[in-house]
Amino acid sequence: MTYFTTIDFVLFALLLVASMAIGLYYALSGGRQRTTQEFLLADRSMKCLPLSLSLMATFQSAVAIVGTPAEVYTNGTQYWFIGCSYILGLLIPAHIFIPVFYRLNLTSAYQYLELRFCKTVRICGTVTFIFQMCIFFMLVCFAISPVVTGFHLWGAVLATGLVCTVYTALGGLKAVIWTDVFQTVVMFTGQMAVIIVGVHQVGGFSDFWRKVTDGGRISGIDLNPDPTVRHTFWTLAVGGVFLMLSLYGVNQAQVQRYLSSRTEKEAIMSCYMAFPCLQIALGLSCLMGLVMFACYGDINLVDQQYIKSKDQMVLYFVMDMLQDFPGLPGLFVACLFSASLSTISSAFNSLATVTMEDLIKPNYPSITDSRATLLSKILAFSYGLVCLAMAYIVHLMNSSVLQAALSIFGMLGGPLLGLFCLGIFFPWANSSGAVTGLIAGLVMAFWVGIGGFVAQMSSSVTVCPHNCTDTVATKNLTMATVTAIMTPVTNKPSKPVAHHGLYSLSYMWYSAFNSSVVVLIGLFVSLITGPMKERDVTTGTVYPLMDKIHSLLQILVKPKACMGSSPEHRVILRTSQSLNVIKLSYTSRNQTSYLEQETSV
Repeated sequence: MTYFTTIDFVLFALLLVASMAIGLYYALSGGRQRTTQEFLLADRSMKCLPLSLSLMATFQSAVAIVGTPAEVYTNGTQYWFIGCSYILGLLIPAHIFIPVFYRLNLTSAYQYLELRFCKTVRICGTVTFIFQMCIFFMLVCFAISPVVTGFHLWGAVLATGLVCTVYTALGGLKAVIWTDVFQTVVMFTGQMAVIIVGVHQVGGFSDFWRKVTDGGRISGIDLNPDPTVRHTFWTLAVGGVFLMLSLYGVNQAQVQRYLSSRTEKEAIMSCYMAFPCLQIALGLSCLMGLVMFACYGDINLVDQQYIKSKDQMVLYFVMDMLQDFPGLPGLFVACLFSASLSTISSAFNSLATVTMEDLIKPNYPSITDSRATLLSKILAFSYGLVCLAMAYIVHLMNSSVLQAALSIFGMLGGPLLGLFCLGIFFPWANSSGAVTGLIAGLVMAFWVGIGGFVAQMSSSVTVCPHNCTDTVATKNLTMATVTAIMTPVTNKPSKPVAHHGLYSLSYMWYSAFNSSVVVLIGLFVSLITGPMKERDVTTGTVYPLMDKIHSLLQILVKPKACMGSSPEHRVILRTSQSLNVIKLSYTSRNQTSYLEQETSV
């Protein structure tokens, strides 16, 4: 085992000091975080560039940096196609969710649920989110826990957790966003340094490319429509859209960043600018996996007992192959901890926000702004201490329990997405339907997720071919359920047993499946109990989807000038929202005649 040198420890320490300094700067400058507007929303003064980097860094965690390379090393580059889901996964939030949330002048995303439905729905959504984010923190701590660098486990976890807790509690959202920017630069620098040196170590780019192609790690497009296959183009590019929406559409950590922008246009632009950032992050992580394969080939580091688990693969590679480059291991570990700092600080800040705005203020409406700000800081600090205690519990868990925790995190994103979609797109959905739909979605998510976990634990895992299921992590925390939702395969592939069919569903479809359950059950119950009347729907809480489709169809079917003796004659095409009918309106000075004909658009 290779340990850190003095230079490596110095680089790591500089990362923590710089992050703390940013937090202290924003705690002592400007308004000094004296109002909830400044502490929770950065005074709504953020520009799109830092916001876009922060949006990327929030869920580009240590799980991605240690997990994605291990995925590519084991199964090839099929996972790279998840980048296709980023297109709709960011366009839909930019043009649907952001306008709705921003125009309502919210602080917490769950305020929307009370405006659209009722207080009960808001509390249900808030509690679900708090549970989700606590698991989120445990996952990040677990991702940085492998001890292959000479770090004492609890020294590393405590240092990271305490630094995050302090600069989040003191500097507010503005400190969180700007430390995200700094940590993103460190992340990219560390990954690029490892890739460049790794390619040099294997003999240059041509040798690197030959080894990964000969080793079968460059995957083609797998168009298999089977939803039980773990990674195909459809599961990644289509199922991944719902995963992205659960993160970048309705997750409080991201919504809070949108709401902190100076204008709605800046918030939308931050979504657009996050796209290339996410693509770069995904590309660097995949390239790291290919570089690792070029160096080690098909050697199974776990079987050779070089490492205890695949979670340690990336750090082992850094310490083993780059030990002759003083400072580079320290730079990469700083990169790893930067990813952790950005995600953990986002968790603390968003948890403090929803607790204050959704649980405390509604019950104590007379609380002063200064007292609310102080309480928000105390909440951020308290959540930091609680999550550190939970990380210690994770340390005591065995791997199967941890895998169950990974699965639980992923189960919660889909139902929350479905709850927001039910309110935004379906004006007749009522409160009874929303609560029933959310409960049904959570029950279905836990049933399928835990059932699949138990089913696969009772099976025997043997040899695992490329694009199979024996891997450890993925692009982000919601996607990290892969370690729990793996479908075991054998040397002789076979169809899943009938009663295991639903349990064999690819984890990439979980958000789509669970959110669909919420919407369908919610609509069914709403129709039975009495649809919400249009006059009872709060203005601005429903996205005019039918009107937008109508406008789009009008653009696609553009009116053309009618050939006639008078220039005033014209043909107006109107597309009905509910029927495929085109009305031809012939207008002149003296008369208007209407002609209807049935057609298909």
